[in-house]
Amino acid sequence: MQIRTEIALVFLVAFAFVAAEDGDSKESIEQLVVETLVKPETCTITSEMGDTLQIHYTGRLMDGKVIDTSLSREPLVVELGKRSVITGLEQALVGLCEGQKIKATIPAHLAYGKRGFPPTIPADSTLEFEVEVISLSQQTPWQKIVNDVLPLLCLALVPTLLGLVGLYLYNKAHAQPQGKKKNKDKKSKKK
Repeated sequence: MQIRTEIALVFLVAFAFVAAEDGDSKESIEQLVVETLVKPETCTITSEMGDTLQIHYTGRLMDGKVIDTSLSREPLVVELGKRSVITGLEQALVGLCEGQKIKATIPAHLAYGKRGFPPTIPADSTLEFEVEVISLSQQTPWQKIVNDVLPLLCLALVPTLLGLVGLYLYNKAHAQPQGKKKNKDKKSKKK
């Protein structure tokens, strides 16, 4: 099964190179392509937006030049949905199991686009990432509330608070000023 996946991957990469040479690169590598290299025998929980993954990765240009790797460092912690990695890699990490290894071919518009990341990544570069999911932590209900509900609540509270401040200032500006005579009358009644 693994040999079949590797052959399919080699064919896909070879097709992308041939298409790029023919000038059809936009058609062949316009979409994210994710190939599973290793999948654990049991996979009860898959990653979804809001989950936290620890991953090891190696990123390459299509010519094989390594642009970055985490193999010599601690695993990278990625919270899906927080845009802490490029868009294509984040999309490739959804639906994975702990222990799974993938190879993601990421088109330029889902990576660094027309600007690239000089001098390491040229403009309009398709990238290839090999990723291993070291650990997967699902989003807790409390995190879901904080990430999903709290921002909406804050959006509703801001106009309400602004309205209350405006009402306070309006009432303060239109309140009847107490004259000196009224103040003197109050003082004389107290005596």
